[in-house]
Amino acid sequence: MAAVAGVSKSLVSLVYSDPEKVSEARKSRVLAAADELGFRPNLLARSLATNMSDFIGILVADPVNPVFAEIIDAASLEFDRAGRRGLMTTAVLPESGTVRQLDEGTIATLSDLRPRSVLIAGSLPDAASLGALAEDRPVVVASGLAEGLPNAGCVRTDDRKGLALLVEHLTSLGHRDIAHLGGLAAAGRSRAEAYEEAMTAHGLAGHVQVQESDFTELGGYVAATSVLSGATPPTAIIAPNDLAALGVQRALEERGLTMDDVALTGYDNSFLASIAGVSLTSVDPHNGVIGREAARWLIDAEAGKDSLPQELLVEPRLVVRRSSGKVV
Repeated sequence: MAAVAGVSKSLVSLVYSDPEKVSEARKSRVLAAADELGFRPNLLARSLATNMSDFIGILVADPVNPVFAEIIDAASLEFDRAGRRGLMTTAVLPESGTVRQLDEGTIATLSDLRPRSVLIAGSLPDAASLGALAEDRPVVVASGLAEGLPNAGCVRTDDRKGLALLVEHLTSLGHRDIAHLGGLAAAGRSRAEAYEEAMTAHGLAGHVQVQESDFTELGGYVAATSVLSGATPPTAIIAPNDLAALGVQRALEERGLTMDDVALTGYDNSFLASIAGVSLTSVDPHNGVIGREAARWLIDAEAGKDSLPQELLVEPRLVVRRSSGKVV
């Protein structure tokens, strides 16, 4: 390849090991020759030789949640624009009941491959156990909290504003008995606290009701079943995300209740919310923006920029659909 590009073998090696030290003109010649010859660098061999690979490790907290697909798609486009590659894997083991566990074997394998940086989509159940993978390299959490990762960056929606939008919308329809499902894990606790704050701001502190739930459809169903069976069932339910809201809808349907009986809102504005039969009022956290900004954060961190914010909050917006019902 060096002969085709008209450069030395050491320069070809430098293009793939430390491209910032090569001029754009000579780099273009080497990459053009690589395309012509169908050359693809061996990432594992490079990691062994340089103690660091030239790819970004991507860990997904929940492969079932469509939100993370949107975030990773946006991040991958940004990585591609910067000439970077990502290697994605799920970070958790399949659920056993309601307990999510970090997949330590997969984490160890990814760590052995020595990624240059790490993108985490969502909050991990035990991020502190990432060990060496989270050390000596840039790490950013997208759409989650960097709990247990003191040196990581974080790009997420502003939960306080998002829950304030939901409570404002429901109270404007006349609701006072508004229940919130959530409170489990770091992201769940963040949204539950934001809900309580918003309810208190509307003078509804005495109506605060948080029922523990995770972010799964089953979790939403179980939590909704519990609050709907109580002595004073709510007239409105705020689910922790769109996936859990589907479980809430199932619980409502089993009781013969409609959106005019119990208003329902989600969070994340995933494609699930816009399905005609679901038509879920939801907070749009701008998942594409979160993915893009998280990718940019990593790329800048890899380049050695030291003025990066520890946390970037993205402004959410409310998307109103049929599920929040009518004025009560």
